[in-house]
Amino acid sequence: MSLYQLERDGEVQEIIRTLRESDNPKVRARAAELLGNFPNHDDRRDVVNALVEAAQGEDSRIAATAVDSLDELGGDAIEQLIADMAGVDFGDDGAEWVRAKAFTQALDADVPELRMAAANGLGQLEQADTVGPLSNRFDDDDPRVRVRAARACGKIGDPRAVDPLESLLRDPKAAVRREAADALGSIGNRQALQALLPLYEDDNERVRQIAVGAFGNFGNDRPVDYLVESLTDESSGVRQTAVYSLIELLSNVPTEQSHEIRDTVVERLSSTDDRSVVVPLVEILEESTQNAQRRNTAWLLGRVTGEQERVRVIESLIDALHEDDQMLRQFAATSLAEIDGDDVERRLLSIVEDEQVDPDVRAQAIFTLGKVGSERSRKTLDRIIDQTENETIRKRAFSAISKLGGRR
Repeated sequence: MSLYQLERDGEVQEIIRTLRESDNPKVRARAAELLGNFPNHDDRRDVVNALVEAAQGEDSRIAATAVDSLDELGGDAIEQLIADMAGVDFGDDGAEWVRAKAFTQALDADVPELRMAAANGLGQLEQADTVGPLSNRFDDDDPRVRVRAARACGKIGDPRAVDPLESLLRDPKAAVRREAADALGSIGNRQALQALLPLYEDDNERVRQIAVGAFGNFGNDRPVDYLVESLTDESSGVRQTAVYSLIELLSNVPTEQSHEIRDTVVERLSSTDDRSVVVPLVEILEESTQNAQRRNTAWLLGRVTGEQERVRVIESLIDALHEDDQMLRQFAATSLAEIDGDDVERRLLSIVEDEQVDPDVRAQAIFTLGKVGSERSRKTLDRIIDQTENETIRKRAFSAISKLGGRR
């Protein structure tokens, strides 16, 4: 039975057996990783004991994975490893300051796995006064320790970690740069975000993606040029992340700046041959819970959609017409008008002719038909004017039909 199936079935004892007995180091490392996914299992004690044992083994990869899985388990899992490796007695009171002191001392241990565990433990405690000892480990000889010290600083989120983390952005190990970038993005103050800007062209794809993902947190248009450049990145993951960040940025910057940014984004997206960048826009419109993001996305879709994405985009915009947010409905309507075509008219008519649809939604669809409708729409609106008892729909129909040649 595969490890995947064992995980799915919750067979932790079999995964533990694999961790302890397999002759394949990669399989053992994978088993150690999977055990971190069972924080509330009935056999938690056995899981923790197996990982504590693996964290002190000779294989550094398995040990590192076991340390991280203990961190994922939370609670006293890391504490048990520290206690076992360093011979520390935390006592019965479990006071955080006692654990913080023990973890801080363990940061200077000779065994790198113990330093890793200590950094992970301090990240769990999230005490601001441990940022100093953690940042002192940024020059650790073992990159695995540097990775976990940077990750812990990101969890703590104290601005005092920004300067030391910035120094890690030049680390020769991509894994260290990734964690430093991620931590700076988590802290998210102006200095931290500013430090990330040059990373949009880092040699490592994941570093670029993390940095670009953080650019949406800016409250100004400073990263626009970097995000626009990232729309042509060789990595599709970076390109799509840039789209997400641009939408987030549009939601954060002042309104007068957002208009200019939208125009810039439209120009670049319209000129690119890579249509995969449109897919994230559709996903934001369909899945986001933030009204500002969805409004900006609905507006952009009408200006960057090509034939390849047309069907899905039209359906998403039609669905947006049914939303409670009036401004979102308006942006979706204007984008449908921009896309135009027989298919748009047909979908709008299906709304207009359905008397079970909310009158406000029908009125919005009628407004759009005034821009994209044909003779078929004119006849439908002519009939609706005579049949409807809703004054809003009648007024919208009169307005729309006047743009289509008037009543006959």
